[in-house]
This record gives sequence, structure tokens and C-alpha cells, in this order.
Amino acid sequence: MTAERPDGKNMAWEKTTVAELVPGDRVKLGNDEFEVARIQSPFLGQTALVCLIEDTPEKWLAHPAGVTMQIDVLRA
Repeated sequence: MTAERPDGKNMAWEKTTVAELVPGDRVKLGNDEFEVARIQSPFLGQTALVCLIEDTPEKWLAHPAGVTMQIDVLRA
């Protein structure tokens, strides 16, 4: 699936590891699709875990994930 940015560039879903994510990335994790607002690392005192935090006016969610886990990210 592809999407078009306002500047006309096409975007597509690609696989990456959680360790390569940055705030602002749009990701798919399980059945959820969201924009990563913050990344808490380490999570629960574990360097192998992070918490991907979605923070919008409509909702706030925390998504724990392993840093080596493959995840879909929307990129240009």
C-alpha cells in the first residue's frame, strides 16, 4: 500500500526494526496503526525493550516492543 505526501512524494510501508524508529514515524503494530510521539528507552529497566508512545488529543497509548522486533513503518 502506498500513500502520497502533501509534497507529492509517494510513501510506502517497509519493514524495519524497532531500534531504527524515531519520533514522528507512522507504524503498524499488530492491529494498531499510529504515529510514534515518543520512545521510552530502556523500558522497565530492560535495554532490550522500548515503549512506543502514541500521544494525540484523541488518545494516548503505550506499546511495549523489543528493539530487535520487525515493524512496518510508512516511509518516503
